[in-house]
Amino acid sequence: MVEDDSLVLDLRRRLPGRGAWLHPDPECLRLAERRRAFPRALRVPGPLDAVEVRDHLDQRA
Repeated sequence: MVEDDSLVLDLRRRLPGRGAWLHPDPECLRLAERRRAFPRALRVPGPLDAVEVRDHLDQRA
Protein backbone atom coordinates (compact mmCIF):
# COMPACT_ATOMS: atom_id res chain seq x y z
CA MET A 1 0.00 0.00 0.00
CA VAL A 2 1.12 3.58 -0.61
CA GLU A 3 0.78 6.50 1.78
CA ASP A 4 2.37 9.90 1.11
CA ASP A 5 4.61 8.50 -1.67
CA SER A 6 5.97 5.81 0.67
CA LEU A 7 5.45 2.08 0.69
CA VAL A 8 3.56 0.91 3.78
CA LEU A 9 3.92 -2.61 5.14
CA ASP A 10 0.74 -4.57 5.70
CA LEU A 11 2.01 -7.59 7.59
CA ARG A 12 -1.51 -8.55 8.73
CA ARG A 13 -2.89 -8.17 5.16
CA ARG A 14 -5.79 -6.04 6.34
CA LEU A 15 -5.25 -2.57 4.82
CA PRO A 16 -7.62 -1.49 2.06
CA GLY A 17 -6.45 -0.85 -1.47
CA ARG A 18 -3.89 -2.40 -3.77
CA GLY A 19 -0.91 -4.31 -2.47
CA ALA A 20 2.26 -5.82 -3.85
CA TRP A 21 4.00 -9.03 -2.81
CA LEU A 22 7.75 -9.16 -2.23
CA HIS A 23 10.02 -12.04 -1.23
CA PRO A 24 11.62 -11.41 2.18
CA ASP A 25 15.00 -10.90 0.52
CA PRO A 26 16.83 -7.54 0.29
CA GLU A 27 18.00 -8.47 -3.21
CA CYS A 28 14.38 -8.77 -4.37
CA LEU A 29 13.66 -5.30 -2.99
CA ARG A 30 16.70 -3.86 -4.73
CA LEU A 31 15.67 -5.45 -8.02
CA ALA A 32 12.04 -4.28 -7.69
CA GLU A 33 13.21 -0.71 -7.04
CA ARG A 34 15.60 -0.81 -10.00
CA ARG A 35 12.84 -2.05 -12.29
CA ARG A 36 10.34 0.47 -10.87
CA ALA A 37 7.99 -2.41 -10.12
CA PHE A 38 6.19 -0.87 -7.13
CA PRO A 39 4.65 2.15 -8.87
CA ARG A 40 3.56 -0.10 -11.74
CA ALA A 41 2.08 -2.81 -9.46
CA LEU A 42 0.36 -0.28 -7.20
CA ARG A 43 -0.76 1.91 -10.12
CA VAL A 44 0.68 5.14 -8.77
CA PRO A 45 2.83 7.71 -10.60
CA GLY A 46 6.43 8.45 -9.73
CA PRO A 47 9.01 6.83 -7.48
CA LEU A 48 8.12 5.50 -4.03
CA ASP A 49 10.12 5.59 -0.81
CA ALA A 50 10.83 2.03 0.41
CA VAL A 51 12.55 2.88 3.72
CA GLU A 52 9.95 1.07 5.86
CA VAL A 53 10.23 -2.08 3.74
CA ARG A 54 14.04 -1.93 3.70
CA ASP A 55 14.17 -1.50 7.49
CA HIS A 56 11.84 -4.46 7.97
CA LEU A 57 13.96 -6.68 5.74
CA ASP A 58 17.16 -5.58 7.50
CA GLN A 59 15.63 -6.51 10.88
CA ARG A 60 14.75 -9.97 9.58
CA ALA A 61 18.31 -10.62 8.34
